[in-house]
Amino acid sequence: MNDMTSRAAVRLSARSSLLALAVAAGLGAPALAQTAPAQTAPATTTPAAPAQTPAQTAPASAAEPRVEIAAPQTITINRIIVQGAQRIDQTTVLSYLPIRPGDAVDASVLDVAVRTLSRTGLFADVQLGIQNGDLIVQIVENPIINQVVFEGNKALSKDKLTKEVTLAPRGIYTRAKVQEDVGSIVELYRLQGRISATVTPKLVQLDQNRVDVIFEINEGPQTGISAINVLGNEAFSDRDVRGVMVTEKSTWWKFFSNNDNYDPNRLEYDQEQLRKFYTNRGYYDFRVVSSVAELQPDDQAFQLTLTLNEGDKYNFGEIKVVTQNDRLNADFLKALVPIREGQLYESDKIEQAVDALTFAAGSAGYAFVEINPTYKANPETDTVDVTFNVSEGQRVYIDRINVVGNTRTIDPVIRRELLLTEGDAFNRALMERSRNNLRALGFFKDVTVEETRGSAPDRSVINVNVQEQPTGELSVGAGFSSVDSFTVNLGISERNFRGRGQNVVARLEWGSLRQQVDFRFTEPKFLGRDLRAGFDLFHSRYDLSQYSSYDYRSTGAGLRLSYPLNGNMLLSTRYFLKSDEIIVPTGFCSGVGQGSSALCDQIGSFINSSAGYTLQVNYTNDPIRPTRGWAGSLRQDLAGLGGDVNYVKTEADASWYYGITPAWVVSVQGSTGYVSGWNGDPIRINDRFFKGGNSFRGFETAGMGPRDLNTTDALGGNFYAIGTVELTVPNYLPEQYGIKTSLFADVGTLGVLDDRYKLTSTGTVNTNIADELSLRASAGISIHWKSPMGPIRFDISKVLSKEDYDKTESFRFSTSTQF
Repeated sequence: MNDMTSRAAVRLSARSSLLALAVAAGLGAPALAQTAPAQTAPATTTPAAPAQTPAQTAPASAAEPRVEIAAPQTITINRIIVQGAQRIDQTTVLSYLPIRPGDAVDASVLDVAVRTLSRTGLFADVQLGIQNGDLIVQIVENPIINQVVFEGNKALSKDKLTKEVTLAPRGIYTRAKVQEDVGSIVELYRLQGRISATVTPKLVQLDQNRVDVIFEINEGPQTGISAINVLGNEAFSDRDVRGVMVTEKSTWWKFFSNNDNYDPNRLEYDQEQLRKFYTNRGYYDFRVVSSVAELQPDDQAFQLTLTLNEGDKYNFGEIKVVTQNDRLNADFLKALVPIREGQLYESDKIEQAVDALTFAAGSAGYAFVEINPTYKANPETDTVDVTFNVSEGQRVYIDRINVVGNTRTIDPVIRRELLLTEGDAFNRALMERSRNNLRALGFFKDVTVEETRGSAPDRSVINVNVQEQPTGELSVGAGFSSVDSFTVNLGISERNFRGRGQNVVARLEWGSLRQQVDFRFTEPKFLGRDLRAGFDLFHSRYDLSQYSSYDYRSTGAGLRLSYPLNGNMLLSTRYFLKSDEIIVPTGFCSGVGQGSSALCDQIGSFINSSAGYTLQVNYTNDPIRPTRGWAGSLRQDLAGLGGDVNYVKTEADASWYYGITPAWVVSVQGSTGYVSGWNGDPIRINDRFFKGGNSFRGFETAGMGPRDLNTTDALGGNFYAIGTVELTVPNYLPEQYGIKTSLFADVGTLGVLDDRYKLTSTGTVNTNIADELSLRASAGISIHWKSPMGPIRFDISKVLSKEDYDKTESFRFSTSTQF
């Protein structure tokens, strides 16, 4: 440029952009500073209409440029002129530019400006120059993506590939994004066992600076696992070792498995699983010496060879707890460690000990305690000494509590379940109990309670994150019995009315067994206190003609009040006043050989005035799906506070849970009940116990217990005892299906009618009345499915012990739908 009066030449290193700076004093065309040529572009298909090939800035990880100025000179900028902008507004360009009119610039300032604009990803090329004191910004915009096309994909769908790539129609094209997406696609195929898959990106230039991006995919063959060889194992067999691994040998029948192909990440996970397996069985020194994957000559499968060094078997040696603060007593903390000297070394017990110590420190108010175990192996004695180093910070107080995610439930409903408030000392035990309180409400699909550092070192912020779930329920139940009977039930309820935690039930049920209209309301915090109060209004009819030849109708109302005795016990009280009526078919009790006195003596309407209580105890580790602990309840009702009926009814039940693993959970449940009359009154048929159906699987509703052999009517009993053992087992279906499977065994008995009902009018034993307190038993499988429509349950049962007059069923189905 002959009209240039001065020039500053800038030379950059080979790894960065080339910046040529010429400073013009006021004549001729501007000298431009520009980015270097981009990396090699993808293969390009050129359309008929020529289009400019976009450029790519140097990667962000490149070394900083080395700037050399031949003739240092500073120029003051009068104006900034942007040239080449098409879609991008000039004000947007200027907003990214770190230069303003009136600024004095030199070569280094222009170099920074070029890099700043290039790193936005909006431009394929950037050039800066100065003419007559004006800064000329010459840009070439990156193309806009018209469409993203996948070719050659068969094993993976277009939708799955689209989710993996960052490029999308109407987005900005850059080569860095293309290379990133190529890597993502290759990784996705690798996880599918296609190690040799290749992806070639191509670019089709269109008019108006638009491009089509095409990913040509060569999927290659799926590489399986031909063999898994294990070397160096002596304590455990090859089969035991391979059983620990997720990777498995390819066989023709494993067409649903994705674990029978080679995946390096999965192999690393398998090595970690082997380490846990061995270290949980005393092998402290265990290590995987090598893992080799050899591709077979046919390129169809890999052969894996693992070389192990098991080492010696160790026991725990000396166990110590060291603290930096006397407020946390080391001896007390050591007593909480679930490890004793001489026990077999197990790495999981170390993790359990860390959790126990962390929880104890949190309960003492130290929210951010750190516990670091150190190990000292003694090969001479085959023991491992473990020292737990407790680094506790200062005592922490709660700065504030944030509640997030409650789109429906109001804040006070959530906060009243928290056992911590602002200003309290942090307590991890109370925080965990607060989380369980919220989960027990049943309003939320998930609840997380986390603590973060607050405004000062001794302050903590509690974040309560909840995820709302439907609390209204439209219930539908259906059942099939061994005599082809069919029942349907329909109900509607709302457990979180108006988001205030109130429980409202307005139910209309109609079925072959029961028709019911009732309304229930419960206020969980009556008078602002920890009292749960409510009332019931109901009218129901039980058509038990197919089980026992009577129709039972009841109309009444009740009041309820409950309050917690402590964190694990709840006492509930109630009073009910109702009118009960028993109706039998015309002539049923007057004909010869018809209904027994156990039923016929109940005909008519009676007033029942009763008061009662329920004491509930819960020491389980989880209110929704317990895997440890026990729970129980005791219920008693006294009828005879006025009215026509006098009895005392007592029922008790208990449940115990033990999780062998998260997928294998054993539960043992037991229940019993007894009702006896007072003031000379017998027990009416509607106040007796009936079992079967959902309460004893394998038997129909009212299918077991005392029965009139002449009419086959179920008569109910004054006493029952039922025990259940259930084992939740893995079904190997994906977790997202929501299907749980369990094996069960039910055992129990029902009987003990009043003596007057087992005798004839002459005082002899009535042979038509069967009342044997004999053992009944059944076993089977239950399938619980959390379907999109709501929870569905299937029970398939086999009766193991029964009386000849009992009525059984082998299949039962029930469902409910939430809204």
